[in-house]
Amino acid sequence: MDVKISESWKSLLQAEFDKPYFEESTRFVKTEYAQGSVFPAGRNIFRAFDKCPFEKLKVVIIGQDPYHGVGQANGLCFSVDDGVQYPPSLQNIFKEIQDDLGTPIPQSGNLDRWAEQGVLLLNAVLTVRAHQAASHAGRGWEQFTDAVVRTIAERKEGVVYMLWGNYAQRKGQIADPERNLILKSVHPSPLSVYRGFFGCKHFSKANDYLIKLGKEPIVW
Repeated sequence: MDVKISESWKSLLQAEFDKPYFEESTRFVKTEYAQGSVFPAGRNIFRAFDKCPFEKLKVVIIGQDPYHGVGQANGLCFSVDDGVQYPPSLQNIFKEIQDDLGTPIPQSGNLDRWAEQGVLLLNAVLTVRAHQAASHAGRGWEQFTDAVVRTIAERKEGVVYMLWGNYAQRKGQIADPERNLILKSVHPSPLSVYRGFFGCKHFSKANDYLIKLGKEPIVW
């Protein structure tokens, strides 16, 4: 199957695109888009990969499901377009960055600026029906994104994995802690943020690790 995705990822993931489960998942997703409101926009389904080519990848952040409110999901986990009100989890991420690094909360929730520096903002499920969380779970996306994480783990080392919440930690468990930096905490949602996300200092820890490896730190 010919998938419109960054060439650097396409060569690595073509075997997945050719598997029956991916073709079945694609048929399901196309039908969903044809029959109702689905997020993100079709052109943004693989945007996390397009904005962060494989050769630039330094950090992996794993989300679960795209935002399901109108105008929120833009293809990068936790990210929203310019001018869109910050969802609660993103607000909490920015608060932790402010406390950790002393930088002001940004004017935009669009995380393209992270992706372009080498942060893969990967949702486990890449599409969702409007106002129905997890409505596209169990339809093949998880198998595909497992393959993405496995590909990174097999082909790269010196990567920072930010695994927030049990779901992300299970998905990222294939990464070797001897060859990478694995940072774990609770999810930044309001339900759990005070149980260990605030104060985790993942952003300074990530940059310290990258600097130690001779890489450019991320401007968070």
